[in-house]
Amino acid sequence: MGAGVDRTQPICYRLTAMRSEHTRRRGAQGLGAAVAFLWGVVSPAGGHAIEIQPGPAQIAAALERGKAAAVARIPPDRLYAWFGSVKKLEPRGFLMTKLVGLTVMSAHFALRSETPSEAEIRQILEEKTLLVSVTIFGERPTFALDSYVVLVQGERTIKPVRVRFDGQASRTSVWPASPGFHAKVVASFSYSDLDPRAKTRLSVFPSVGGEVSFDLEFAEIE
Repeated sequence: MGAGVDRTQPICYRLTAMRSEHTRRRGAQGLGAAVAFLWGVVSPAGGHAIEIQPGPAQIAAALERGKAAAVARIPPDRLYAWFGSVKKLEPRGFLMTKLVGLTVMSAHFALRSETPSEAEIRQILEEKTLLVSVTIFGERPTFALDSYVVLVQGERTIKPVRVRFDGQASRTSVWPASPGFHAKVVASFSYSDLDPRAKTRLSVFPSVGGEVSFDLEFAEIE
């Protein structure tokens, strides 16, 4: 059976950097640049914690990473802080922090030869919540309906302020084989509830049962 969630045993993954097929096909020089950009948001060298109040230098660096990524033709969605499996039919997801959001926005603008305005930058910096998006797999079209998400840091369980999910899942490329369907679950967590440096377990609970969990190192994400 594939990596669906219609089961009683939990599925666990650790934080990993994910590269797109686009970056894997590039030559040695281009590949090196792409890897550097991607690890910039998830490696110990790139950050010491999720930045809740980034400073001017961090903001400028994040915007510059986005511009450089556009020049290297790295798709903006590869600049998210990805976690989970690199396999196509297994659970994965990403975090959208303030600095990651700035980098992604800057890349989108740079691809159009434009620059984000101060108001657009400020809107991201004033965001009160950390966004988490997870793609999960199951065996029926409504398997993700009423899914819930929590973060666990030490003995603390942190509940989201908002959760959205695909009420109707999409078929996978292997349907009717397993896993037959995939869906997104998106949760927002208040920054005021989080320890930005803590080891964190992210768990998704579909209403059909089971659990999909990811171990995240917040200290390795900007």
